[in-house]
Amino acid sequence: MSLRYFNKKEFTCTCGCGDTVISDELLEMLDEARGFAKVPFKINSGYRCVNHIESKKNPNSAHIKGLAADISCKDSKTRAIMIDALGYVGFERMGLGNTFLHVDIDKKKPSPVIWLY
Repeated sequence: MSLRYFNKKEFTCTCGCGDTVISDELLEMLDEARGFAKVPFKINSGYRCVNHIESKKNPNSAHIKGLAADISCKDSKTRAIMIDALGYVGFERMGLGNTFLHVDIDKKKPSPVIWLY
């Protein structure tokens, strides 16, 4: 797999364990969306091991399965461009926060769906 805009290190768990378990399908979809959007996608959070503080709060998170990413987003225009690109490449699960977008490809969860944080 060859990625144009990302490398797997960007998706490493931030708890300090250093683990990176991330879906190739997720990476390829994010890479395609980034190319379509023509704006940077900074990954805030990718994989989260079971010991990560957020995993303990939400043990059913798609991050634990390596099927999710949170992307930094600080303004409305960029958010609209990103949402358009993410939908274009096939993301059907998105969470909208004030400063980030969550996307995941967890097929065991309802889809299509958009929620607010």
